[in-house]
Amino acid sequence: MRIVLLGAPGSGKGTQAQKLVARYGIPQISTGDLLREAVAAGSALGRQAKAAMDAGELVSDDIVLGIIRERLGRKDAAAGFVLDGFPRNETQAEALEAMLDALGQPLDCAVLLELDSDVLLQRLTGRRSCTGCGRIYNVHTSPPARDRICDHCGGSLERRADDNEETVRNRLQVYRSRTRPLIGFFKRRGLLRVVDADGDIDEVFERLVSVIEQTRKEV
Repeated sequence: MRIVLLGAPGSGKGTQAQKLVARYGIPQISTGDLLREAVAAGSALGRQAKAAMDAGELVSDDIVLGIIRERLGRKDAAAGFVLDGFPRNETQAEALEAMLDALGQPLDCAVLLELDSDVLLQRLTGRRSCTGCGRIYNVHTSPPARDRICDHCGGSLERRADDNEETVRNRLQVYRSRTRPLIGFFKRRGLLRVVDADGDIDEVFERLVSVIEQTRKEV
């Protein structure tokens, strides 16, 4: 299965992508991780990406697509992949579509993890991370046993500076204005699937798997 995961910040894309990796044995392709890996490896595309970042510029779509193309050439991606974090707009989606068609690896579906804005706000402003082990909690939905203390290592739980309400509202507005138009793009191509992302992680995953299995029957 070749899948794009869509959804606002806080919708659970990263968590669900990891569960799909474990379930189907296909890699999660995160453009952020790929860029860091390419820069660290000093590849040709990595050097170009580093030059752009060092200059304070956005890494061009051509470079990102080139890095994705290289990643898809590895053996573990032969049976499919979960693409997380790209595309972010229709221009990128069109370029990705053309590249995948040229490779003979077109997308099977684009899954939107849909969640009400108020729930997203609660999830993001309620996040706390352990300064020791990095484990994530939420004061509303998955609080620690002891206030501000990690259950796992006893470390201190802190809120990220960008998880305040004003910043979170701005992030959600950016998502709605720039990324949400992708929903129309994939819907027009008959690839869009929608999953209710409200509920605990396993409940949402069951819904996600159900949608994917139905798609597998159709393709």
